[in-house]
Amino acid sequence: MRHLQLSLNKGQKLRLERALEQLESLSSKANSDASVTVADDIPVNYEDAILKGHGTAEMDGRVVATLCGVVERVNKLVYVRSLRARYKPEIGDIIIGRVLEVAPKRWRLEINFSQDAVLMLSSMNLPDGIQRRRTAVDELNMRSIFEENDVICAEVRGFQHDGALHLQARSQKYGKLKTGQLLTIPPYLVKKRKQHFHYLDQYGIDLILGCNGFIWVGEHVEVKDDMVEDVLEKSPEPQNAKPCNTPVDKPLEETRTPLATRQNICRAANAIRVLSTLGFTITVEIIMEIVDLSISSSVDIHEMLGAEFYVVVAENEAAQRSSSSRKRKAHLVHHPAPRSWINARTTYMRRS
Repeated sequence: MRHLQLSLNKGQKLRLERALEQLESLSSKANSDASVTVADDIPVNYEDAILKGHGTAEMDGRVVATLCGVVERVNKLVYVRSLRARYKPEIGDIIIGRVLEVAPKRWRLEINFSQDAVLMLSSMNLPDGIQRRRTAVDELNMRSIFEENDVICAEVRGFQHDGALHLQARSQKYGKLKTGQLLTIPPYLVKKRKQHFHYLDQYGIDLILGCNGFIWVGEHVEVKDDMVEDVLEKSPEPQNAKPCNTPVDKPLEETRTPLATRQNICRAANAIRVLSTLGFTITVEIIMEIVDLSISSSVDIHEMLGAEFYVVVAENEAAQRSSSSRKRKAHLVHHPAPRSWINARTTYMRRS
């Protein structure tokens, strides 16, 4: 049961086992050539001067895998990429962190990595949005920008000499995150994409998928940068939108988050918790599917963390993958290779 800590009855346990077995069979068929376990042979061309990388070893003239994962090939380099590995930062990654310390000219952040990250004052977009040289007054007012336990979204700029990460937040889309929930999931469940900022306009919430396994679900915040959000369907601007990284001086009544928005935040957060527990890859599309499934099934927010909803989500995912697999096979049957391509291939084989 993949060590799921759920209180399931006998019927739910059987249904969940059946759904997980179906998902495993579909996944193994799709990745039979790429997935390997410990001591599996890795097919290579010995005529080429191959390079054995991480997760590989030579045994009795064969190249075998020393860990479970997916075989990757880069030119002559062959290595195994572990599926359940710690977060390995790369330059350009969008991450979410929590402020641990306010130091001279820098903030130290916890980012779910072996070392803490550093956000320099010179790499930070000031609240007024003006690009200028940082002064001693800015250094004295650092705590007014970020203080301990604040949640921040930033981008990986580089690595320091001691291995610590150097972050930057020079755009309006980065900065302090407020009015939402911070979730922690295994980093390998978040796939790196071109867009990690998402605006779910039908729910009025923002979703940030951090590459380091930190996910932010919060109230939508209007920003000036047009390249920020992944707008699925454009809609009129919400009247309660607020500029990013600006001090809030409005009365409490005007800044209070509506009840419907808070419910949507909790529903999306519970959907992420369910997917993380089941070990499914976290994407904005599947999160919306789980949220829509809970609404269409009239499942309350607190009931989404119940055992029955976990089973329903697993069965629904297994049914969708099985249906897509059948459609793919039917497409290959009804759309064979063009006759011109077959004739050209036959002619080439005869000549050779």
